[in-house]
Order: sequence, then structure tokens, then C-alpha cells
Amino acid sequence: MDSQKISTAPWYYLSLLILAGESVFILPFVLPRVFRPTVLQAFEVDNTQLGFCFSAYGIAALISYIFGGPLADKYPPRKLMGLALIATAAGGIVFASYPSLFTLRILYAYWGVTTIFIFWAPMIKATRVWGGARAQGKAFGFLDGGRGLVGALFGLLGVLLFSLVMGAADIGGNDDAVRAAFRPVIYTCAVIVALVGLLVWRFLKLPHVKEEEILLQKIEWWQIREVLRLRSVWLLMIMILCAYVGYKITDVFSLYASDVLRYDAVDSASVGTFLLFIRPVVGVAIGILADRTNTALWLFISFLISIGGAVLFATGLVESSITALFFVSTLIVATGVYAARSLYFAVMKQGRIPLLLTGTAVGLISVIGYTPDIFAGPAMGYLLDGNGVVGHRNVFWMLTAFAAVGAIAALAYYRRYRHSP
Repeated sequence: MDSQKISTAPWYYLSLLILAGESVFILPFVLPRVFRPTVLQAFEVDNTQLGFCFSAYGIAALISYIFGGPLADKYPPRKLMGLALIATAAGGIVFASYPSLFTLRILYAYWGVTTIFIFWAPMIKATRVWGGARAQGKAFGFLDGGRGLVGALFGLLGVLLFSLVMGAADIGGNDDAVRAAFRPVIYTCAVIVALVGLLVWRFLKLPHVKEEEILLQKIEWWQIREVLRLRSVWLLMIMILCAYVGYKITDVFSLYASDVLRYDAVDSASVGTFLLFIRPVVGVAIGILADRTNTALWLFISFLISIGGAVLFATGLVESSITALFFVSTLIVATGVYAARSLYFAVMKQGRIPLLLTGTAVGLISVIGYTPDIFAGPAMGYLLDGNGVVGHRNVFWMLTAFAAVGAIAALAYYRRYRHSP
């Protein structure tokens, strides 16, 4: 299996994987990232309350990681992923009704199950299969970069729809008008996600490999213990946790533009969309570089870049600057964060994690690695609400601290596994 060549994959296999990989997260995460000020206004919540919705997602996801990993080693990825996409899209109907805060938390918990329990580990395993023995960096770089492009296109479509419905009117204080303008965005995204689910179910076939060859009939406890004994698994837990905190903090850039730079709703949403277009460029570039040198080394460099960009915001250099410095600083942070996100699963082979147990390993790693889904939202909300510019600075100090820990773990991973094939 490890000898599989990247060229054996049909052209549409990776394309479908990329499309599915971001589509499933459009409703719960991409729309709130691009339209953060609009979501707060339309749902009548503050940053802390929205953060607790993300926490409900994170708690459900935490449980889902534990059981979803072994599931991915037993059933074909295309069936699990297709079902997850359709179920996630169905939640868009509730989302578009602007439910109460309690219902919104239940909805996010539901999304935690649909996007993680039956989707996440199968997507990672399918990507690892595509990358074969020599293209893990490219596989995961293309996956995350492509997902960034899909997210950017969804964001751009959303901004266009929102601006068309909103028109030229000033509706900054009119909640009903904001809801009316945002509802078509939600419905359009939900329909597209459902269609992607149908395509994945039908066409995401594993290239020149019988599905049975990468599946286990039964997961034994000794196999789980085998995974947990690997030092690479524990280092990956730390690296993913730190990198994912950085990724969650990119949610605040559109809010930063609104609160600190005083952009209006459409312009601040455009900042979020600009951020999404950085991701595909970074993902593809870092994936190619990683395969030509050493993936773990570039993971370490990615954390260093994140630290540099975060310090620019944390020290207040961006607040009174010209617009150009804001976008340059945003570019630096995004480059580091997206590069780390592209590479952390690409080092699994280098860390000697067995292919057949990929789903189980991903589930166990994710239990710790994705805990920011629980605490990052409330933490950012606590730092931001009522604290103005100082709150935004503190959020970026938070990013600086986590990126520093991630850099230490990445350096340890590189030193231990740099000579692995």
C-alpha cells in the first residue's frame, strides 16, 4: 500500500476530496468567520455567547473523535463523508431560522457529530492513501490549500449575495434587514453542501485500490495501545492543538477590521474572504516545499512565522497604521497558521504511524489536538467583549504563546524523525 504512486489517482478524486473537505465546515465555521459582525447582529449574540456555541460543537466533537476514528478504519470513506455532508446541510435549515441561543448551541453540537464522527477521520485517511509513499506533503498541502480556495469561493459568493440583497442602504442598526440579507447566503450554502454530499457518495472511489485493502474488519484494543505507544502521536497532539488555536484566532480578523479599523459590514466580510484566498496559495506552496526537503522542518518554520505575525498585532503596531501594514501583517499570520495546518497530518508517515490504523490514530490525536473547539471560542470572547483594542491585542498574545509551544514540539518531532523515510 505504501508503494502507491500519486499518478494512479483519477483527476477528480482529489478534487472531490478537497471540495468535500471544506464544504462540510462552511455552515458552522466559514460563514461565522467571514461574516462575524453580521452573525453577531443577526443572531443577537455577543462574542462570548457565540464562543459557547463553538464549545458545544467542541464537546460533541471530542466524543466523536474517540469513536469516529475506528469507524474510519472499518467503512469506506466515500459513504461516511457523503452521509456527513448531507446531514450537515440539513442543519442549515435550522440555522437560517435564526433560532434562540439554546437551540443554536444544540445545532452546533449536532454539527459536531456530523462533521467529526462520520467525516473527519475518513477524510484524513483518504488523503493519506492518495499521497502514497512520496507525496504526503503535497497531498495534505493540496487538500488544505484546495479547501482554502473552496472556502474563499463560498465566502466570495456569500459576500456577493449579501451585498446584492442589502443593496446600498445603510442597515447597520436594522436587525431584520440584516437577517433578510443573510438568509439567502445560508440557504445557498446549504444546498451546495448537500449536492457535494451526493457527488462524494457516488464518485469518491479509491484509486486502483480495493476498499477492503485499507479497511479492518475489527479494531482490537491492542491496536489502540500500539498507536498510543508512539511518541509521534503525542507530539502531534501538542502540535495540532497549538496550530488549531492559531486557526481559530483567524476568525477574529473580520471583527478586528470592524472594531479597530472601523470597516463597515461588507468591507469587514471582504477581509475575511481575502484571508481565505491566502490559504490555497500557502497550502500548495508549502506542500511542494515539504516533499522536496523535510515536512517536519517546515512545520517548525510555520510556527515561527505565526509568532512573528502575532507579535505585530499584539504589540499594537497595526492599530494606527496604514491599511497596507494591516494586510501585510494579516498575510504573515495567515501564512504561518495555514502552513502549519497543511502539514501537521502530513508528518504521520514520517512519524511511523501505520496506514491501516490511520483512522484510529487520527481519532486519538484529535481528542487532544482539537480541544480548542471547546476553549478557544469562549477564551477569545472573554478577551474581546468589552475590552476594545486591548482585547484584540490579548487575543494575539494568546496566539503567540501557543505558537511558541507548537514550535518546541515541532522541533522535537523534526529531531527525532528527520531521518525517517
